[in-house]
Amino acid sequence: MPPDKNYNLYFDNAATSWPKPEPVYTAAEKYLRSTGGSPGRSSHSRALRADRLVYEARERVSSFLGAENPGQIVFTLNATDALNMAIKGLLQQGDHVILTTMEHNSVLRPLGSLKRKGIINTTVVPASTDGYPDLDYLQNSLTSTTRLVICSHASNVLGTIMPVKSMAEIAHRHNCLLLVDAAQSAGCLHFNVKELGVDLLAFTGHKGLLGPPGSGGLYVREGIKVDPWREGGTGSQSEKDEHPSEMPERLEAGTMNVPGIAGLNEGIKFLQSEGMEQIRAHELSLATRLLDGLNKIPGITIYGPSRPEDRLANVSFNLKNFDAGELAFALEENFGIQSRTGLHCAPLAHKSAGTFPHGTIRLSPGYFHREEEVDYVLECLEQTARHLVN
Repeated sequence: MPPDKNYNLYFDNAATSWPKPEPVYTAAEKYLRSTGGSPGRSSHSRALRADRLVYEARERVSSFLGAENPGQIVFTLNATDALNMAIKGLLQQGDHVILTTMEHNSVLRPLGSLKRKGIINTTVVPASTDGYPDLDYLQNSLTSTTRLVICSHASNVLGTIMPVKSMAEIAHRHNCLLLVDAAQSAGCLHFNVKELGVDLLAFTGHKGLLGPPGSGGLYVREGIKVDPWREGGTGSQSEKDEHPSEMPERLEAGTMNVPGIAGLNEGIKFLQSEGMEQIRAHELSLATRLLDGLNKIPGITIYGPSRPEDRLANVSFNLKNFDAGELAFALEENFGIQSRTGLHCAPLAHKSAGTFPHGTIRLSPGYFHREEEVDYVLECLEQTARHLVN
């Protein structure tokens, strides 16, 4: 039976995770109500408490990602902010950049802007229909002017987990840097930046890390110099009109989103207490259940890797002869199921998958979902598909 009109079942965690662990809410509120103060700006007790909060979060992120030095973690607004910071802070006139068709507009648009200005040139590595980049094409695309290779750690459209370590090895053999977009993978997969061999890694706080919107960061390997793309107050070296050169102040200017950082710290604490292996196992079981059920519904086409272990829990699909938006509307209107449709800000990924320009409908369960909720979604999809087909 359809739920009451106030019911909603949120299956859009690849966009923003919800709900959050309770300590995430309380940490953000506690800062706003009790701590206050601007980190690095004063020596009074409220500012010092804010300082300690930010440093604790920086240490936690550093440890969680496997970085050697907390000073190489820069807090940003989100992964888009971090990617812009890396791209525009690294690239110079005449540089060549290699990216894959699986990249988000957070990569495509800043690169497109630099390319239109005549600053850089780019090569796009094609990917298979299930989202894997052609590594031979990558190898053959490297030139003497290639400065940067960019890849998603996991596709927001297909869920495909990318061969990041192999791409890092190829890039490093040609003295290039690898920038990884971990917006989808951070908090969903256990990984170590040193073991992967990445040089820079952008992450957001509001997805798998279970933090609030407006939080995220950029890991920069020691020895890599990224020019700041915003400059201003840091609370240090205030007598100079030159921005500090030391990390992380070099890339952090202006008052931080301390409530967001406080929430992000608690989100990662929760992940650590639960254990990344348990989180991955649960989300993998949900994805497996979802894929198995979708495969049994006539007219459904699923995109991305067929093996659940090769992907995140994100599942994109279409119903034959029906618009994805129409199907998503029917699911929410009739059953309270909330999903995401369209091109998911990744048009080249949809071209690789063969779903451009109409896109797909995407379901992305999270750690707080239960198997019976996946079963309910499948029942509703089967009922809707039968109704639409007939």
